[in-house]
Amino acid sequence: MGNELTLSVLFGFISSVLLGIVAYFIKQLHTDFKSMEKDISEVKTMALIIKTEFKTSYDILTKKVDHLEQRVNTLEINQLKKYDHEK
Repeated sequence: MGNELTLSVLFGFISSVLLGIVAYFIKQLHTDFKSMEKDISEVKTMALIIKTEFKTSYDILTKKVDHLEQRVNTLEINQLKKYDHEK
C-alpha cells in the first residue's frame, strides 16, 4: 500500500510539473499573439497612411497634368491663330 501511495504521489507530481510547463508555454504564446496583434494593427495603420499619401500625390499630379494640357491646348490654339493670320 505504501508503494502504491508513493507511486501515486510521484505520478501526481510529474503531472503537475508537466501541466505547469504547458501552462507556461501557453502563457508565452498568448503574450506573443497579443504582441503580434499590436504589430499588425500598426502595420495596417502605416499602410493606410501610405495609401492616403499616394492617393493625394496622385490627385495633385493629375491636376497638374490637366492644367498643363489646358495650357498646351491654349498655346496651340494661339499658335494656329498666328499662323492663319500670317497667311
